[in-house]
Amino acid sequence: MAVAGAVTVTFSGGRLLSLPRGLASIKSSFLSTLSSSNTGFYPLRPIISAPARKLVVRAARTESEGVSLGFRAPNFELPEPLTGKLWKLDDFESHPALLVMFICNHCPFVKHLKKDIVKLSNFYMKKGLAVVAISSNSVATHPQDGPQFMAEEAKLYKYPFPYLYDETQDVARDFRAVCTPEFFLFKKDGRRPFELVYHGQFDDSRPSNNVPVTGRDLVLAIDCVLSGQPISSIQKPRCLLLQILIALLSYSLPPLQRLCLQ
Repeated sequence: MAVAGAVTVTFSGGRLLSLPRGLASIKSSFLSTLSSSNTGFYPLRPIISAPARKLVVRAARTESEGVSLGFRAPNFELPEPLTGKLWKLDDFESHPALLVMFICNHCPFVKHLKKDIVKLSNFYMKKGLAVVAISSNSVATHPQDGPQFMAEEAKLYKYPFPYLYDETQDVARDFRAVCTPEFFLFKKDGRRPFELVYHGQFDDSRPSNNVPVTGRDLVLAIDCVLSGQPISSIQKPRCLLLQILIALLSYSLPPLQRLCLQ
């Protein structure tokens, strides 16, 4: 639904959100910052359409309503292309913590972290952490992210965790995921549902900033969960600038596609 007297920001192929005219003046500086390789987003190239006031951002389409610590892990039932098995949230009930990662094959930021994600998962799964990865990208826009290629990817990189396909993108919406990679760490106390304790970045490394990949932020959170220690509520979001814009506008995004900004 359009907002009267607004400037519309769109992802190519679909509207993302509407900017009230009072905020339109910030869009240039915001998008200039967003395009920086240091932000953690693949660089964006805004295109101004004339004469209509529409700012088209070349990116996969997405939605988000924001997520808060304490958020309960949504139920899901998704197939694993490599094995054909259907996985549910209930399959992880016996674990004290669950890491849900939204990733995909083609995203340069996933590629940058992929080997280290596997190393981290192998290490902590032996300590009781449950790990699952989900791809919600549309094969219409990114055929390389389809199930066949997901299976090949999981086999090639020896994913120790199930890599699930969210064809309808309903699960991405339920988790309110907005980018790839995106990390949700949940803990479980006894019979209580999984509750979100960490929703942030892997570390400060990006493909072009020459910062070594360490997994520091996520590792610290996992260590705290598995040792029963509290996790700081001050967390550095993976999708910081997009979340700032969403919070600033206080609008829910309409249903769109997914996920890696490019």
